[in-house]
Amino acid sequence: MKPVPGKSAVVTGAVLSAILHIPMASAAPDTATPAAQAWIDVATFSGMGMPMGGMGGMGGALGGMFGGKLGGDGNTFGNTQAMSAGRWVDVTVRERATPALDEARQAVPEGFLSPALELRTPKNAPAATRDDDDVKHEPPEKPKGRMLLYWGCGSEIRPGQPRVLDMATASVADYGKFFVARSATQRGAHGAAGRPVWPSSADGRMVPANASLVGEHAFSGKGIPDGFRFKLPPAQDLMPALVLEQADKAGVTALSWNAIATARAYFVSAMGSNAKEDMVMWTSSELADTGFGLMDYQTNAAVDRWLKEKVLLAPGTTTCSVPKGIFGDDGGMLRLIAYGDELNLAHPPRPRDPKAKWDPVWAVKLRVKSVASGMLGMSGAAQERGDARREQGKARDDGAQGLPGLPQPVELLKGLFGR
Repeated sequence: MKPVPGKSAVVTGAVLSAILHIPMASAAPDTATPAAQAWIDVATFSGMGMPMGGMGGMGGALGGMFGGKLGGDGNTFGNTQAMSAGRWVDVTVRERATPALDEARQAVPEGFLSPALELRTPKNAPAATRDDDDVKHEPPEKPKGRMLLYWGCGSEIRPGQPRVLDMATASVADYGKFFVARSATQRGAHGAAGRPVWPSSADGRMVPANASLVGEHAFSGKGIPDGFRFKLPPAQDLMPALVLEQADKAGVTALSWNAIATARAYFVSAMGSNAKEDMVMWTSSELADTGFGLMDYQTNAAVDRWLKEKVLLAPGTTTCSVPKGIFGDDGGMLRLIAYGDELNLAHPPRPRDPKAKWDPVWAVKLRVKSVASGMLGMSGAAQERGDARREQGKARDDGAQGLPGLPQPVELLKGLFGR
């Protein structure tokens, strides 16, 4: 299964200069390698069952995976992927002529944080305790059970659904047909040798609740061009939190959420089980899609294409219903994403003549999203009570893992992917 390729959105330098009164910039192409490159990921997470802040838990684990280290005040690099409730920003910068760059600074608007952000290159991960080459990996046991895929908003299950995969007998072609997962996610903020990041070991400040990225930004550090300066408009600011509400209407789960002015599109997915303990997936798409690749940043071009195909919900949409008869009494995990407007800048602007030599001095890729999670069939006070019960259960049995309401068939995925 190959992800659907996506292209970076075009932002012309003339338009940006006229609106923001800054030196002209153009969309960063896929072919040119700028002298300096920055990646900025912006995320807002909300909903039940997610720890606040970046301390420990999923946030800390994901931070380690992305090369981050817990900062002095508790923020962790990688939280834009960690699903911890809150507002998060991850930054990476690199300078082509300085492959061993250890540190950098990012001047930010007063409405975000002051003074400037301190970026540091993540330290290398600890050495392995044993030689992996000496470990014999046995082939995973072939999983058993069925997976069911439903799609589309509405009160009734559509004709021709569900799509069924019997993992005990499925062929490679069957898997390929079932696991349709559109994705145009490109590289964003990441930890790597010679690429300082924020939050860092020197600066772990949390993003204030009322913080704003709108305004002038500038990167500085050894080898980084003096003119690496740009302004961010409101369209690329931190998005508000999504508030996902649910109502049971004769077995139909009616979903609703607050409108976000800067949202380019929405997408909803749910995963749970039915009375037969099949693993069940549902998405809001009008076309069959498991949604595995869509719960993350996507390029503007891909979002626009999938809006036309009705894979994504239009930006004016604030409701969607999960048809009755799909999930069992245990419900499942529900997620909603609002895609923000990705921004790609490069300076100087690309020559109109495609054959002319072009050496961009700097480039920036900024991605924005807001995600809400919850348990299907639960909202408001019921979710809060569920959180309290889970905390009590964890205290009694620290060995119990996983999210409540997610079915045992989820374990089938571990066998499917050899984990």
